Parts: sequence; structure tokens; C-alpha cells
Amino acid sequence: MKGLELFDIVKNDLKLVDRELQKIVQTHDPLLTETSAHLLNAGGKRLRPAFALVAGRTYEYNHDRLIPLAMALELIHMASLVHDDVIDESYTRRGIPTVKANWGDQVSIYTGTYLLAQSLVLIARCDHPVISRVLADISVKMCEGEIQQIVTSFDPAQTVKDYFFRIKRKTALLISASCKLGAVACGAPDYHIRALARYGYFLGMAFQITDDILDFTASQRVLGKPVGSDLRQGIVTLPVIYALAGSAERSRLVEIIGNKEKKEGEVLEAINIIKKCGAIEKSFGVSNRYLEKAKKELLHLPSGGATKSLAVIADKIGKRKF
Repeated sequence: MKGLELFDIVKNDLKLVDRELQKIVQTHDPLLTETSAHLLNAGGKRLRPAFALVAGRTYEYNHDRLIPLAMALELIHMASLVHDDVIDESYTRRGIPTVKANWGDQVSIYTGTYLLAQSLVLIARCDHPVISRVLADISVKMCEGEIQQIVTSFDPAQTVKDYFFRIKRKTALLISASCKLGAVACGAPDYHIRALARYGYFLGMAFQITDDILDFTASQRVLGKPVGSDLRQGIVTLPVIYALAGSAERSRLVEIIGNKEKKEGEVLEAINIIKKCGAIEKSFGVSNRYLEKAKKELLHLPSGGATKSLAVIADKIGKRKF
């Protein structure tokens, strides 16, 4: 799932977004420049800016509003990643050392805060009350999702509802906002904006569920981080919840989840339990149902290249390997 290939319809503007982001990370402080540039160049997919740009293509494309919006979305996402890596004690992301790994927690936190502050500058440039209001609300909810994850770590009593609450805030709402605000920036009608917001929400839920499945099924080389990282950190994802409900080895799985000092053999044992009981297949089923819902929302949009691209993106997300 390579960003520029998948979002070919907006590839030139995505390249422009990248060039402009490179300018933003050039600061007066050499350390801040180095850490911000490291994060920017670490191989992100640029999904959120790409969704905003493609959504804009479904109506009357407003380049002047879309570019700063796309940049702001990526900076919010980047800030959340660098803060996540501190909280999760992650030393690699996409196979590359994190800011935390290279510079430690304090520098990581200030780098993330700097990027978030730069997103506020860009949001002001958009000069649209809906854009600023939606992104402020989403930023609050993303923090709520992260706090929920911290509070529930190593707790095997979580439900599917708890999980959906968390991933909605951590992932789906920002992808939904990216699609919605791309249309808002271009002056699209309300029904058009609502359809794109729902499309982004459903697709974002599927994206995170697939991410959580890949934590058990992908190789470390492809994933760019150790397999079973969520389990090690005590993060209870959908496959784990389904395994807890359906595995004959539930009591052993509960024991492993609750252990904050898991050995490598225990992580592999838990992954085997999860795979054996059909939890992976059941989770894929949920992801695919969200993707079908996302594609149905596209029926409310004008036919054309951008709408077709959004349908292809939904199909690719269901089949991605990293």
C-alpha cells in the first residue's frame, strides 16, 4: 500500500505537501530540526493529507485551502505518533528508530508539541470555522482514546465496545475528519460532506482493526516492529477480545495478558492461542463489514476519478500487509 501509487490522482499535490512540510521542520534550533526531520522522513504513508486531497477532488478543488489543511492533518498525526512512542516505549516504527530511541523522552515530547503547534498555524491559514472547530474537537478525542488505552492496559476484561470506543478516537475520527474537511474546504454541499465523513469513519475503523490483526500475522520485516508489540504493551485488541471469548485456553491467555513482564515465549504462546481459535478470521470479518459500509457511502458522491479512487483505496486497505 504505497501512498503515492494508491493516491495517484493527487500525487503532485502530495509531493507539494511533502516539500512544504520539509520547510516547516527547518527550525532555528538544530536539535528540533533534526528530530522533526527524522520523524517526517521515517516513511509515513501520508494517508490523512491524501484523503483530504482526494475528497477535495470529488467537488470543486480549492488548492489554496487544501494544501495547508493537508499539512495540518499530517502534523497532528505525526505529533500523536511521537507522543505514542514515548508512552508505549517504542524503539522502532516502520523499521526505523523512533525519536524516543535516538533522543529520549524529553526531546520526543517537545518535538511532538512543536509539530502540534505548527498544525495550529496552518489551521489558522485555512481560515474556515468548521475546519478549526472539527480539528480542535478531534484532537481532544484523540487524547481521550490514548488515555483510555493507558487506563485499560493489561486488562483482559475489556469488551468489543471498549475497543471500538478507543480506536474510534485514536484512529477513525482523524481519517473521517480528513475526508470531511477536504470536502468542506472546497465548499461541497452538506450531503456530500456527510457521506465523505461516514466513508472516512468506516474506513478508519477498518484500517485500525487491520493494523491490530497484522500485529499477529505480519512478519517483523514487513511490519517494521516486533510481532506481538501490542501484547507486550498490554494493549487488548479485537483479535485478543475474540480469543478471550472463544478459546478453550482462555485462562492461560488471561494470565499472559495480565503479566507485565512477559517473556518472548509467552508472547508467541499467546499469538498461537489467538490464531488457533479463529479470532483472526472473525476480526477480518468485522474489518470487511466496515469497508463495505464505507464503499456504500460513495454512492452519494458524483461518479468520477476521485470517487473511484476512494473505492479502490477501501479495497486495498482490506488486503494490505503492513
